[in-house]
Amino acid sequence: MTSPTIVWLRRDLRLHDQAAFVAAAAAGGPVVPVYVLDDDSPKHRRMGAASRWWLHHSLQALDQQLRAIGSRLILRRGKCDAALAAIRRETGARVVHALHHYEPWWRMAERAVGKAFDLRLHHGNFLLPPGTVQNGSGQPYKIYTPFWRASMQQLPPPPPQPAPRQLPAPAFWPASDNLADWQLLPTKPDWAGGMRETWTPGEAGAQERLHTFVGRAARYDQQRNLPSCPGTSMLSPHLHFGEISPATAWHAVADAGGSVDVFLSELGWRDYAQNLILQCPDYGMRNGREAFDALPWRHAPKDLAAWQQGRTGYPIVDAGMRQLWHTGWMHNRVRMIAASFLIKHLLIDWRVGEQWFWDTLVDADYGANATNWQWVAGSGLDANMFVRIMAPLTQSAKFDAAGYIRQWVPELAELDDAEIHDPQRRPGGYPGKIIDHAQARARALAAHGKMKEHG
Repeated sequence: MTSPTIVWLRRDLRLHDQAAFVAAAAAGGPVVPVYVLDDDSPKHRRMGAASRWWLHHSLQALDQQLRAIGSRLILRRGKCDAALAAIRRETGARVVHALHHYEPWWRMAERAVGKAFDLRLHHGNFLLPPGTVQNGSGQPYKIYTPFWRASMQQLPPPPPQPAPRQLPAPAFWPASDNLADWQLLPTKPDWAGGMRETWTPGEAGAQERLHTFVGRAARYDQQRNLPSCPGTSMLSPHLHFGEISPATAWHAVADAGGSVDVFLSELGWRDYAQNLILQCPDYGMRNGREAFDALPWRHAPKDLAAWQQGRTGYPIVDAGMRQLWHTGWMHNRVRMIAASFLIKHLLIDWRVGEQWFWDTLVDADYGANATNWQWVAGSGLDANMFVRIMAPLTQSAKFDAAGYIRQWVPELAELDDAEIHDPQRRPGGYPGKIIDHAQARARALAAHGKMKEHG
């Protein structure tokens, strides 16, 4: 009998528009889908707690899909090359199909797997293959606007491919770990109740989110900055885990009209972030602009804890941080406000915030997380200026966040719209501001001045 083909899965947990499954099915022989929980290769970048919760449910959903077409998901734990080599010894598999991944640890893992297998890598997690959008000199772009302008010359992406209707099973299945034994879910305590209320991980959940978003995609630019309005797609964790392809999202909404082009450009920002980490693999740890190495960050554990717990005295910041803790997600406008507050009001290193998001976001993505934090900090290759300091109270009123604050900071729910953004009273023991905005701004500008003197 023909030796089986392995489909090696990572952040591509879907059947629709999944090129590795399409290629393996087209080969005609038996197919063994494999997911390896590899905490060794990423080292300190192993998935955070919120992502691990999502992963458990996404793997569970994918296994059910596979069983419906005559297959199943094999789970192994350890370094990917060693785990796949063990399956080769058990099954005789020599060919591995997988999608390209661009995080530095996955690129190293692909090289290791490629030494032992006929590894066939496919594209499909991004609109365009990272590294292929280049300027006239044949160099990748470092700035988003020209990157996206050049990308549009190669878009739209090809139409999504259908899921295989059947995957031939091998003569015998290799052993699989029990998903529950991986202990990806929190138990003592079980802090995931809000995530269960908010999300349905898996391809079906992704398709449902997309279907809901299609009806409002034309109003995306008008609504995406309003935390109290369901204007965003909330597709980010589904895209991160590959439960839906960006091409599927693109083709579903591209003809919506209105301001849908703004949403498509956000898919482009996701591509841009991957291009940055391909050029700068340590972008999640190193300032894109070396001058920021001299910025005098504060070590302020109490202030950091107040920010993490949503107890800063700035309602819009606190609402966002509490939404993050409860649901594993935060509204995009509020992410910028909360990140700016940590960096500029509290003068705490952006990398500290990036690590907190890495652990608490269900959509924690190395490229996007690093790129977004460095954009806010001003330290990135393409970034906002450090001296442009967001005023949280102004932002809260401007983007009509009253309803959002009432939802996530219930002790302020009795306040009217005029007062809730900057309460002078403190009902329910709500804390006072940990620092005045004007004082914080002056301190941040002084720190930036010291950095420039050093340079």
